[in-house]
Amino acid sequence: MERPTAIIGAALGGDSFDDLIAQAEATGAQAIQIFLGDPQSWSAPAGYPAQELRTAMERAELTLYIHAPYVINVATSNNKVRIPSRKLLGYTMKVAAAAGAAGVVVHGGHVVEGDEPALGYANWAKALTEVSALNLSTPLLIENTAGGERAMARHLNSIAELWKVIAEFDTGFCLDTCHAHAGGLNMETLVADIMSITGRIDLVHANGSRDEAGSGRDRHANFGQGLLPGEVVARILHESGAPAIIETPGSNEDQAKDISFLKNVLAGMV
Repeated sequence: MERPTAIIGAALGGDSFDDLIAQAEATGAQAIQIFLGDPQSWSAPAGYPAQELRTAMERAELTLYIHAPYVINVATSNNKVRIPSRKLLGYTMKVAAAAGAAGVVVHGGHVVEGDEPALGYANWAKALTEVSALNLSTPLLIENTAGGERAMARHLNSIAELWKVIAEFDTGFCLDTCHAHAGGLNMETLVADIMSITGRIDLVHANGSRDEAGSGRDRHANFGQGLLPGEVVARILHESGAPAIIETPGSNEDQAKDISFLKNVLAGMV
């Protein structure tokens, strides 16, 4: 059976919701991914206009994804990081749900040196208990990461152990192609490998990579300009059957070319 046409969007930032919509039109994006504030800050923006965002996205017929701040690390044993991480994640989830987002993406995080990975998995379960208690319709999507030997979601065995611990929660998965390439995963069997663990891929971050496989470096590249062929990314997107967000560098014109590339390659697949 032929798959439906994939929704492909872009990670965008703008001064206003109208600006975001204009950029989406310029790139040909059918979905957008945004941060609610500074991704490197612990400060949650007070009084975020979630209803205005929902109205703007519905008017423009755009699917919305929210990326949680990069500083969040619910896996760590460091109380000064873990506790505010849970608080900020909860805030992000509530705003995202109010805005009608299709998902909240958060990195898998890592444990500190000397701690066993099992502690990180257990801390994830505690964080998800709090998220579940919010009873929100918007799913949380854990994203695989590119580097770090103490990461919760870089290697397949770590992802598998994490999913064993959080199996009772309805947690989604965001597959980043650059991260998978940099993390040393097998790109030929990637979708099947992830599906065998999580049972789902809710979103693909469709990115090229500036670095060689297994480098551990998270440096995205436009298609045709890096060391991860765009055709491989398109195949992964096709096999997953999931929506995609590109997080490639450059201008809206550069992103438009990347989206067009993916659509053209996907059009030739059955």
